[in-house]
Amino acid sequence: MKWFLDLFSSSLGRKVLMALTGLFLILFLVVHLAGNLQLLKDDGGEAFNIYAKFMTTNPLIKTISYVNYTFILLHVLIAIYLSRKNRAARGSRGYAISGKSSTWSSRNMGILGFLLLVFIVVHMKDFWAQMHWGGIPTAMYDGVEVKDLYSIVSLAFSQAWYVGLYVFCMIGLAFHLWHGFASAFQTLGLNHLKYNPVINFVGKAFAIIVPAAFALIPIWMFLV
Repeated sequence: MKWFLDLFSSSLGRKVLMALTGLFLILFLVVHLAGNLQLLKDDGGEAFNIYAKFMTTNPLIKTISYVNYTFILLHVLIAIYLSRKNRAARGSRGYAISGKSSTWSSRNMGILGFLLLVFIVVHMKDFWAQMHWGGIPTAMYDGVEVKDLYSIVSLAFSQAWYVGLYVFCMIGLAFHLWHGFASAFQTLGLNHLKYNPVINFVGKAFAIIVPAAFALIPIWMFLV
Protein backbone atom coordinates (compact mmCIF):
# COMPACT_ATOMS: atom_id res chain seq x y z
CA MET A 1 0.00 0.00 0.00
CA LYS A 2 2.90 2.36 0.74
CA TRP A 3 4.18 2.18 -2.82
CA PHE A 4 0.71 3.12 -4.07
CA LEU A 5 0.52 6.11 -1.73
CA ASP A 6 4.03 7.20 -2.73
CA LEU A 7 3.06 6.90 -6.38
CA PHE A 8 -0.15 8.84 -5.89
CA SER A 9 1.66 11.60 -4.01
CA SER A 10 3.94 12.45 -6.95
CA SER A 11 2.92 14.52 -9.96
CA LEU A 12 4.16 11.87 -12.39
CA GLY A 13 2.41 9.16 -10.41
CA ARG A 14 -0.91 10.97 -10.59
CA LYS A 15 -0.56 11.32 -14.35
CA VAL A 16 0.23 7.62 -14.67
CA LEU A 17 -2.84 6.72 -12.59
CA MET A 18 -4.87 9.12 -14.71
CA ALA A 19 -3.72 7.31 -17.85
CA LEU A 20 -4.24 3.81 -16.44
CA THR A 21 -7.76 4.54 -15.16
CA GLY A 22 -8.55 6.25 -18.45
CA LEU A 23 -7.50 3.20 -20.47
CA PHE A 24 -9.54 0.94 -18.19
CA LEU A 25 -12.59 3.13 -18.71
CA ILE A 26 -11.99 3.01 -22.47
CA LEU A 27 -12.17 -0.79 -22.31
CA PHE A 28 -15.32 -0.49 -20.21
CA LEU A 29 -16.91 1.65 -22.93
CA VAL A 30 -16.42 -1.17 -25.44
CA VAL A 31 -18.05 -3.74 -23.15
CA HIS A 32 -20.86 -1.36 -22.21
CA LEU A 33 -21.53 -0.55 -25.86
CA ALA A 34 -21.69 -4.25 -26.76
CA GLY A 35 -24.40 -4.70 -24.14
CA ASN A 36 -26.32 -1.57 -25.08
CA LEU A 37 -26.45 -2.61 -28.73
CA GLN A 38 -28.80 -5.38 -27.58
CA LEU A 39 -31.39 -2.61 -27.32
CA LEU A 40 -31.53 -2.45 -31.12
CA LYS A 41 -32.76 -6.03 -31.48
CA ASP A 42 -36.42 -6.36 -32.42
CA ASP A 43 -37.28 -8.83 -29.65
CA GLY A 44 -39.20 -6.69 -27.18
CA GLY A 45 -36.14 -6.23 -25.01
CA GLU A 46 -35.42 -9.90 -24.29
CA ALA A 47 -31.74 -9.83 -25.29
CA PHE A 48 -31.07 -6.64 -23.33
CA ASN A 49 -32.89 -7.84 -20.21
CA ILE A 50 -31.01 -11.15 -20.22
CA TYR A 51 -27.75 -9.25 -20.68
CA ALA A 52 -28.63 -6.92 -17.78
CA LYS A 53 -29.50 -9.91 -15.61
CA PHE A 54 -26.12 -11.50 -16.30
CA MET A 55 -24.21 -8.27 -15.67
CA THR A 56 -25.89 -7.71 -12.30
CA THR A 57 -25.72 -11.26 -10.93
CA ASN A 58 -22.40 -12.69 -12.13
CA PRO A 59 -19.91 -12.35 -9.21
CA LEU A 60 -16.93 -11.59 -11.48
CA ILE A 61 -18.81 -8.95 -13.45
CA LYS A 62 -20.09 -7.36 -10.23
CA THR A 63 -16.54 -7.16 -8.88
CA ILE A 64 -15.32 -5.56 -12.10
CA SER A 65 -18.23 -3.11 -11.90
CA TYR A 66 -17.18 -1.96 -8.43
CA VAL A 67 -13.60 -1.58 -9.67
CA ASN A 68 -14.98 0.49 -12.54
CA TYR A 69 -16.89 2.79 -10.17
CA THR A 70 -13.73 3.22 -8.11
CA PHE A 71 -11.68 4.05 -11.20
CA ILE A 72 -14.26 6.59 -12.37
CA LEU A 73 -14.05 8.35 -8.99
CA LEU A 74 -10.25 8.16 -8.97
CA HIS A 75 -10.06 9.44 -12.56
CA VAL A 76 -12.27 12.42 -11.66
CA LEU A 77 -10.37 13.29 -8.48
CA ILE A 78 -6.99 13.17 -10.20
CA ALA A 79 -8.35 15.22 -13.11
CA ILE A 80 -9.60 17.92 -10.74
CA TYR A 81 -6.26 18.04 -8.93
CA LEU A 82 -4.18 18.20 -12.13
CA SER A 83 -6.47 20.82 -13.69
CA ARG A 84 -6.19 23.07 -10.63
CA LYS A 85 -2.42 22.58 -10.46
CA ASN A 86 -1.95 23.36 -14.16
CA ARG A 87 -4.20 26.40 -13.91
CA ALA A 88 -2.22 27.70 -10.93
CA ALA A 89 1.07 27.11 -12.76
CA ARG A 90 -0.12 28.98 -15.84
CA GLY A 91 -1.36 31.83 -13.71
CA SER A 92 1.86 32.22 -11.76
CA ARG A 93 4.07 32.02 -14.85
CA GLY A 94 1.80 33.92 -17.16
CA TYR A 95 1.94 30.98 -19.50
CA ALA A 96 -0.65 30.44 -22.21
CA ILE A 97 -1.02 27.35 -24.34
CA SER A 98 -0.45 28.05 -27.97
CA GLY A 99 -3.42 27.29 -30.18
CA LYS A 100 -1.03 25.90 -32.79
CA SER A 101 0.39 23.25 -30.45
CA SER A 102 -2.83 22.06 -28.84
CA THR A 103 -6.33 21.10 -29.85
CA TRP A 104 -9.59 22.48 -28.52
CA SER A 105 -10.30 19.21 -26.75
CA SER A 106 -6.90 19.18 -25.01
CA ARG A 107 -7.44 22.74 -23.74
CA ASN A 108 -10.91 21.93 -22.44
CA MET A 109 -10.51 18.46 -20.95
CA GLY A 110 -11.67 19.79 -17.58
CA ILE A 111 -14.95 21.14 -18.99
CA LEU A 112 -15.52 17.97 -21.02
CA GLY A 113 -14.77 15.84 -17.98
CA PHE A 114 -17.24 17.79 -15.85
CA LEU A 115 -19.91 17.36 -18.54
CA LEU A 116 -19.31 13.62 -18.55
CA LEU A 117 -19.40 13.50 -14.74
CA VAL A 118 -22.84 15.16 -14.75
CA PHE A 119 -23.97 12.67 -17.40
CA ILE A 120 -22.71 9.71 -15.35
CA VAL A 121 -24.56 10.93 -12.25
CA VAL A 122 -27.82 11.38 -14.20
CA HIS A 123 -27.30 8.06 -15.98
CA MET A 124 -26.65 6.20 -12.73
CA LYS A 125 -29.71 7.77 -11.08
CA ASP A 126 -32.06 6.99 -13.96
CA PHE A 127 -30.89 3.46 -14.73
CA TRP A 128 -28.48 1.95 -12.20
CA ALA A 129 -30.38 3.18 -9.13
CA GLN A 130 -33.71 2.25 -10.70
CA MET A 131 -32.43 -1.22 -11.49
CA HIS A 132 -31.37 -1.82 -7.88
CA TRP A 133 -34.03 0.01 -5.87
CA GLY A 134 -36.77 1.13 -8.26
CA GLY A 135 -40.11 -0.56 -8.78
CA ILE A 136 -39.21 -2.10 -12.12
CA PRO A 137 -41.67 -4.58 -13.68
CA THR A 138 -40.44 -8.07 -14.43
CA ALA A 139 -40.50 -10.32 -17.50
CA MET A 140 -40.30 -14.09 -17.91
CA TYR A 141 -37.91 -15.76 -20.35
CA ASP A 142 -37.79 -19.58 -20.43
CA GLY A 143 -39.26 -19.72 -16.95
CA VAL A 144 -36.72 -17.28 -15.50
CA GLU A 145 -37.96 -14.00 -14.03
CA VAL A 146 -35.80 -10.95 -14.76
CA LYS A 147 -36.20 -7.23 -14.24
CA ASP A 148 -37.58 -5.53 -17.32
CA LEU A 149 -34.92 -2.84 -17.52
CA TYR A 150 -35.70 -2.47 -21.21
CA SER A 151 -39.01 -0.82 -20.31
CA ILE A 152 -37.17 1.84 -18.27
CA VAL A 153 -34.70 2.53 -21.06
CA SER A 154 -37.45 2.61 -23.67
CA LEU A 155 -39.44 5.12 -21.61
CA ALA A 156 -36.39 7.38 -21.15
CA PHE A 157 -35.54 7.30 -24.86
CA SER A 158 -39.12 8.16 -25.83
CA GLN A 159 -38.49 11.68 -24.50
CA ALA A 160 -36.91 14.09 -26.97
CA TRP A 161 -35.12 16.14 -24.33
CA TYR A 162 -33.47 13.06 -22.84
CA VAL A 163 -32.36 11.83 -26.26
CA GLY A 164 -30.95 15.30 -27.00
CA LEU A 165 -29.07 15.36 -23.68
CA TYR A 166 -27.68 11.88 -24.30
CA VAL A 167 -26.47 12.75 -27.80
CA PHE A 168 -24.96 16.04 -26.59
CA CYS A 169 -23.01 14.20 -23.88
CA MET A 170 -21.79 11.65 -26.41
CA ILE A 171 -20.39 14.53 -28.46
CA GLY A 172 -18.59 15.63 -25.30
CA LEU A 173 -17.31 12.08 -24.85
CA ALA A 174 -15.99 12.10 -28.42
CA PHE A 175 -13.97 15.26 -27.81
CA HIS A 176 -12.72 13.88 -24.48
CA LEU A 177 -11.52 10.68 -26.15
CA TRP A 178 -10.08 12.60 -29.12
CA HIS A 179 -7.32 13.89 -26.85
CA GLY A 180 -7.40 11.41 -23.98
CA PHE A 181 -6.83 8.18 -25.94
CA ALA A 182 -3.44 9.07 -27.41
CA SER A 183 -2.49 11.14 -24.36
CA ALA A 184 -2.79 8.06 -22.11
CA PHE A 185 -0.29 6.13 -24.24
CA GLN A 186 2.06 9.10 -24.26
CA THR A 187 1.89 9.45 -20.47
CA LEU A 188 2.76 5.77 -20.04
CA GLY A 189 5.73 6.14 -22.38
CA LEU A 190 4.16 3.86 -24.97
CA ASN A 191 4.71 6.32 -27.80
CA HIS A 192 7.21 5.85 -30.61
CA LEU A 193 7.73 7.63 -33.91
CA LYS A 194 7.01 4.37 -35.70
CA TYR A 195 3.78 3.60 -33.84
CA ASN A 196 2.42 7.07 -33.03
CA PRO A 197 0.53 7.40 -36.34
CA VAL A 198 -1.22 4.08 -35.65
CA ILE A 199 -2.07 5.06 -32.05
CA ASN A 200 -3.38 8.44 -33.21
CA PHE A 201 -5.46 6.85 -35.98
CA VAL A 202 -6.95 4.21 -33.68
CA GLY A 203 -7.61 6.82 -31.00
CA LYS A 204 -9.42 9.19 -33.35
CA ALA A 205 -11.39 6.33 -34.94
CA PHE A 206 -12.39 5.14 -31.47
CA ALA A 207 -13.34 8.69 -30.46
CA ILE A 208 -15.74 8.90 -33.41
CA ILE A 209 -17.14 5.37 -33.74
CA VAL A 210 -17.85 4.51 -30.10
CA PRO A 211 -19.67 7.73 -29.08
CA ALA A 212 -21.53 7.69 -32.41
CA ALA A 213 -22.69 4.13 -31.76
CA PHE A 214 -23.84 5.07 -28.26
CA ALA A 215 -25.73 8.09 -29.66
CA LEU A 216 -27.34 5.97 -32.38
CA ILE A 217 -29.18 3.84 -29.80
CA PRO A 218 -31.46 6.53 -28.28
CA ILE A 219 -31.99 8.16 -31.68
CA TRP A 220 -33.04 4.84 -33.20
CA MET A 221 -35.33 3.98 -30.29
CA PHE A 222 -36.91 7.44 -30.35
CA LEU A 223 -37.59 7.37 -34.08
CA VAL A 224 -38.51 3.70 -34.53
